[in-house]
Amino acid sequence: METNWTTFRELLLPEHNRRRGVEAELRRAIREGRLAPGTRLPSSRDLAQQLGIARGTVTSAYAQLIGEGYLTARRGSGTTVASLGPESAERTPEPAERWRYNLRPGLPALSAFPRAEWVAAHRAALAELPDDDLSYPDPAGYSGLRKELADYLARVRGVVARDVVITNGSADALSLLARMLKGSIAVEEPSHFGAVSMLASHGMRTVPIPVDDHGIRVDLLSTTDCSAVLVTSAHQFPLGVVLHPERRRALVEWAQSRDALIIEDDYDAEHRYDRPALGALQSLAPEHVVYQGSTSKVLAPAMRLAWLVVPDRLRDTVVDRKRLDDLGSATIPQAALAHLIRTGGYDRHLRRTRALYRKRRDALLNAFADHLPSWRPIGVAAGLHVVMRLPDGTDDLALQQELASRGVNAMALANFYAGEPSYPGLVLGYAALSPDRLRDAVREIHCAAGV
Repeated sequence: METNWTTFRELLLPEHNRRRGVEAELRRAIREGRLAPGTRLPSSRDLAQQLGIARGTVTSAYAQLIGEGYLTARRGSGTTVASLGPESAERTPEPAERWRYNLRPGLPALSAFPRAEWVAAHRAALAELPDDDLSYPDPAGYSGLRKELADYLARVRGVVARDVVITNGSADALSLLARMLKGSIAVEEPSHFGAVSMLASHGMRTVPIPVDDHGIRVDLLSTTDCSAVLVTSAHQFPLGVVLHPERRRALVEWAQSRDALIIEDDYDAEHRYDRPALGALQSLAPEHVVYQGSTSKVLAPAMRLAWLVVPDRLRDTVVDRKRLDDLGSATIPQAALAHLIRTGGYDRHLRRTRALYRKRRDALLNAFADHLPSWRPIGVAAGLHVVMRLPDGTDDLALQQELASRGVNAMALANFYAGEPSYPGLVLGYAALSPDRLRDAVREIHCAAGV
């Protein structure tokens, strides 16, 4: 069956979000019956050419829809529309239904969430909370949590934190900053496409700066007109490299000479397995660095609690922006987190999960050493994910699509580049799966790679 694919061009979202645009329009066409079961889709290359977009955009959309059950893919038969029952056509499957092995990067071990301690922290916090604190919140955040976080960040990350601003997750924090900034912002290349899309959605022009084995190429910043840069200096996402000390100093010098702003996303620095992580970049230049952290990688993304440490000159502007946006974040979960930190529960959970994640990372890498020894890990032993570099010439986007057809959610490194990637790879999250499940996933990857 044939269809007019060029009609999708007018339906796509702006360029920075085209992958989701292709996904959404294909999904809608299947649900509405405009694409009948059995319809064979063009190859990712052909459809990308017809729509005037990158091939990786189409490949990622195909892979996601294969995982959701809307499409099927078989070697030699191409990609076709799946047969949907009346119930499945009306809803998007839950994550547990989509994947046999979900190696999505950034997910902690959700089953390890300290439920009992969190319930106890909620009860204790509510018992201690004065009635006045049940009124509309301080837009900067609950004072008890701000104090605990300031002490914690100074102790664990070396952050100079006179005060902290609480937000509804890192996305809220980045949105607050994006609405304050104007013009161009430099971003690491590769980087998280979600952060880039968010910045672009607020009208900012993102300028990709290459990352090598020593982190972002700071020397290239001076060739841009950027007045801000977003970095993951302790554990670059996704490559996992650490910003070299000389480049840390050079980055601070660039910011000071330009009166520019560094946004330091310290998303998972507490998970380092071979040695203590470097202290936060913020401590070198508190008046030029915004420090950002959250509970998403330590506890769970569902917490939606994050924080900013901002230069004194920007604090009032950030807090006022937060007040105008949503009047502030919910007080009760903030009070519970403050209690968890104050009583040592947060540190205990980190100790448990560090040991857990190190075992899972070791299991994953040992499985690759057994089944795919020519694939090698990139970056330091840290975080919740690892990049496996594939042999030169491997089409990582095609491999992602093949894996999706087998129920394995494994993202191609090419997805995280605005331009051409330096080499092919897979970005694999290991924290959410047991060692046995990780070994099974690697065997499935070995079969899909046809090595």
